[in-house]
Amino acid sequence: MSHGDTHADARRQTLPPGASRADPGLFGPDSVTWQLHGDPMMWIAGVRALYLQALHPRAVRGVIQNSDFRKDAWGRLRRTANFVGTISYGTTEAAERAGARVRRIHTRIKVTDPVTGERYGVDEPDLLLWVHCAEVDSYLHLLRRSGLPVTDAQADLYIDEHRAGARLVGLDPALVPANRAELAAYFERVRPELAGGPEAREVDDFLRRPPVHPLLVPARAVLWRHVSALAYDSLPGYAHELYGRAAPGPRRVTRRLVVTGAVLRAVPGWLRRRVPPGHIRGAMARLGRETRPGPRKLRRQAAKLRRQAAILDGPGRAQRGDGGDSRRWRKPV
Repeated sequence: MSHGDTHADARRQTLPPGASRADPGLFGPDSVTWQLHGDPMMWIAGVRALYLQALHPRAVRGVIQNSDFRKDAWGRLRRTANFVGTISYGTTEAAERAGARVRRIHTRIKVTDPVTGERYGVDEPDLLLWVHCAEVDSYLHLLRRSGLPVTDAQADLYIDEHRAGARLVGLDPALVPANRAELAAYFERVRPELAGGPEAREVDDFLRRPPVHPLLVPARAVLWRHVSALAYDSLPGYAHELYGRAAPGPRRVTRRLVVTGAVLRAVPGWLRRRVPPGHIRGAMARLGRETRPGPRKLRRQAAKLRRQAAILDGPGRAQRGDGGDSRRWRKPV
């Protein structure tokens, strides 16, 4: 039996009472990821990730030179959301297929440096790592800042869980940040490589005014402007400097995020889950209604982690001893 099989069995054993013994997928209902990725603020967090990713010149060229994002903006966003939903709530097989598809696409995409003429692939580990870290940081930062009750211990677990997602796109999880300290150190290390070049400004312009049908222009002015502004304003200070656009003070941004999060979370979960593509509904149908994600589950999980930490010599020690050294990620191909 592989390490992947062992941990799949462990996830099945931690399903809520009354839940099915079906395949829980890559993360499972007991994970932090399962609870966080069902939050409606994930849409704004995804836009923040796009803003952040565009600041890496070598990475953003892959989008500008090989993407149809200008003509199919919403299709691209839906495909990204579908990938995140699939690896978060789909079966293990579905997640592996989604990852294999992404890897195949990446191997075919080449980029040309307009200054040096260098040709390189978007599947370079450094570029994959940047995209991964920008996404994980954006999801975690915006959900916590908007009021979702995520403790520091849960934040570390979330980052560690997503080394599984990093493996799917072709990264060695042993080289991927596994907690907040490692993620912060990564951004500090990569910071000198970032720039607000012409490609980044093009992405900025696009995210502020994406193309829509003429009848939807008023909605873009009201709704999308709020989404893109919140996403941009929640970026770190150095990102604002590189883009050359100021942002409101941090306290004001946090207040707006908290209000927006409260409004969106007030929409009943059953209604939000009816919005396509319906990954959470599919997971609940497969595993049982008790596996539905939500803030209440996060609080119960946080209490459980505190009890575990009180028993151990230190937080995370048992996790590191149980495959946290990356051995469990090395699945046979």
